[in-house]
Amino acid sequence: MINRVVKNAEEAVKDITDNMTLMVGGFGLCGIPENSINALVKKGVKGLTCISNNAGVDDFGLGLLLQTKQIKKMISSYVGENAEFERQMLSGELEVELIPQGTLATRCLAAGYGMPVIYTPAGVGTEVAIGKETRKFNYNGEEKEYLMEHAFEADFAIVKAWKGDTAGNLIFRSTARNFNPMMAMAGKITIAEVEELVEVGGLDPDNIHTPGIYVHRIFQGEKYEKRIEQRTVRKRN
Repeated sequence: MINRVVKNAEEAVKDITDNMTLMVGGFGLCGIPENSINALVKKGVKGLTCISNNAGVDDFGLGLLLQTKQIKKMISSYVGENAEFERQMLSGELEVELIPQGTLATRCLAAGYGMPVIYTPAGVGTEVAIGKETRKFNYNGEEKEYLMEHAFEADFAIVKAWKGDTAGNLIFRSTARNFNPMMAMAGKITIAEVEELVEVGGLDPDNIHTPGIYVHRIFQGEKYEKRIEQRTVRKRN
C-alpha cells in the first residue's frame, strides 16, 4: 500500500514555485486548506494564478496571499467579501477572470475526466463569451448556441477534507464538498490536508468521496478556524 503522508504543510508545498497555477478548494469560507495557504504565505512564492470559487476575505483564506501580493491572477466566481481584492482589481494590480459558478465547476470536472473542452449555454451573449468560440447544437428538439470553455490546467490542486487515510482516500463534510472533490481530481499534483488522518481501513469505503488514486500528498492539519462569512441573527422580541 502506497503511503502518501507528508509531515506538514511546509513539506507538502515545498516544490510550489513562482508563477505556478493552483486550484484551491473551498466554498465561501468552508473547506479552505488553511494550513497550506499559510505555508505558501511563509514560503513567499509570487506570481501565482489561483483557481478558486472565491477569494477568501481580507484576513483569511486566499485573502492572506492577496495581502502579500503573491497572487498575479484570480480565476473565480464570487469575490464580494474581499476589500483588498476589490482594490487590487480596480487598480489593475490583479488580473481577474470571473466565471459563472457552474462553468467553473464543470471546467474542473473536465480536467479531472481528461476532457479538453466543454460546451455550455452559460455566458452566451455576455462579456464572458468575448473572444471565445461558440457552436449551435440541437438539444431536446431546440437549437441553441453554446460557448466552448477549456478544461483548467493546474500545476497543483490543494484541498481540505474532514477525514483522510494514509493512502489518500478523502471524506468531506457538508458544504466543503462543493469544490474540493472535483479539484482533487484535476491537479497534476494534489495536496490534501485533513482534520483527522487515520490508517488504511479506518474509513468506511461507502462514504469515501475522493479515492486516494487522485491524491499525491496528505497531512493532518491543525488549528482549523470555523468561520462564518456573514452572520445573521434574529432580532429579539
